[in-house]
Amino acid sequence: MGELSGRTFLVTGGNTGIGRATATELADRGGRVWLTARSAAAGEAAVAAIKASTRNDAVFVLPLDLADLESVRACASAFLATGEPLHVLVNNAGVAGRRGLTRQGFELMFGVNHLGHFALTSALLGRLAASAPSRVVTVSSDAHYSAPGIDFSALRRPARGITGLPEYAVSKLGNVLFSAELGRRTAGTGVRSYALHPGVVASDMWRRVPWPVRPLVTRRMLSVTEGAQTSLYCATSAAPEVAQASGQFYDRCAPRAASAVATPELARVLWERSEAWVAA
Repeated sequence: MGELSGRTFLVTGGNTGIGRATATELADRGGRVWLTARSAAAGEAAVAAIKASTRNDAVFVLPLDLADLESVRACASAFLATGEPLHVLVNNAGVAGRRGLTRQGFELMFGVNHLGHFALTSALLGRLAASAPSRVVTVSSDAHYSAPGIDFSALRRPARGITGLPEYAVSKLGNVLFSAELGRRTAGTGVRSYALHPGVVASDMWRRVPWPVRPLVTRRMLSVTEGAQTSLYCATSAAPEVAQASGQFYDRCAPRAASAVATPELARVLWERSEAWVAA
């Protein structure tokens, strides 16, 4: 029995990259781990590999396509139907360098990185509160510092340019704003919220960046195991400065001031618009 025995975790995108490294470590430490994957085959393969490497049979998979809010609702419903508690939700999955729209017509990176996770967290918030003390850990990026704000009119059109990095930065700013506002709205409930920069990691998230650009974007990046460390720190640390904190941004397992544009006012506006979008 490990130190996380009796704790249940849900990791989005846990079949690959940082998410898989996170899920593997949580399982290795005795946690019950649910991971999500868009592909059932990829999810089942990841579960089998994690079980084999950790000798923990309490690893499960749920289908989830964050680019489709109907899939998000179905995933949340499937988890809630298990009756399990939820002690930590790790909003890890993400996309970068991809052009297009989600099924509901949002810019793809914003729709997946922010809005899909907003909808999932909202649907699971009651279970998180019932399981308190609990945590929501959202993987953002220091790319959010380069976002000048949010042009809400741009969220309904595909990314422009070759790399899509400006739109990616906006989606990561959305993560920071969401996490901070979640911390404010759950104060006193036992649910705590964390956003983080995992480091610049050579994960599968960058696989759709066009080939001539991809080597320039991914060179000198961290391994996925290295990139999972701050997620794990926020998800499991019992240190008072972590366990009693909420709404902060972390980098290298330590708090870091978020972008100056990540104001409570913008966070409130984004939250209210996101609520309307996922309810539509």
